[in-house]
Amino acid sequence: MMKYLALFRIRFSNSLQYRAAAAAGMVTQFAWGFMEIFAFRAFYRANPSAFPMEFSQVASYIWIQQAFLAIFMVWFYENEIFEAISNGAIAYELVRPMDLYNRWFAQSVANRMARAILRSLPILLVACLVPPPLRISLPASGLQFALFSLSFFLSLGVVVAYTMIVYVITFFTLSPVGIRIIAAMLADFLAGAILPLPFFPDRARAVAELLPFAAMQNMPLRIYTGHISGVEALGGIGLQVFWFMVLLLLGRLMMKRALQKVVVQGG
Repeated sequence: MMKYLALFRIRFSNSLQYRAAAAAGMVTQFAWGFMEIFAFRAFYRANPSAFPMEFSQVASYIWIQQAFLAIFMVWFYENEIFEAISNGAIAYELVRPMDLYNRWFAQSVANRMARAILRSLPILLVACLVPPPLRISLPASGLQFALFSLSFFLSLGVVVAYTMIVYVITFFTLSPVGIRIIAAMLADFLAGAILPLPFFPDRARAVAELLPFAAMQNMPLRIYTGHISGVEALGGIGLQVFWFMVLLLLGRLMMKRALQKVVVQGG
């Protein structure tokens, strides 16, 4: 365990060095966040009672989503892992005295957390200073914030476990491009990245909320905004734990099978 914690610290420190990239990302996220909020505001002005969430909840949902984009977005892949599999450098990984799945998992968590820390604080600061109703709202209670924090870290685990499956599938393909695109698009739509799940038609929402994608960002964001609370929030967190364990087990089984016969391409 100590060696993976050491790897986490090294990766985390290295990722904190990319401040210029973080600044560029923040500009994009500010622009996208304001664009989404103003788009929703136009619809809410037309008929406020026609929507399943209050506008203040939607604004908070979008700000938290943008602040922690590196945590929630599946498409923040580790290109280093894809390249190692594709160009044969995976051979060096296999001779190291470390479990490959644990190594990649720790690396992915560290890089996502470092990116989120660099971008989240400035975004949240601006979100607190903009005039209402565009401003982010605080959780209704300390319990609500505690449930959000628990759900937040579980969502990180689910996202990383899901991306680990994408990495392992690359062992069985000639190119990772196709699976990367399909996995990211599917997760974005069904996790509430494009449109919060409460805005889905009832039948589609009922199905989407049971899938692992809803455990990625839908649950923590709706808990933070107060759209989900109490027993419903605890049930959602339980579903996150379930999907985290399922994806973790599935990823490890797939990794074990992939490593039983590794063909290294290259010279």
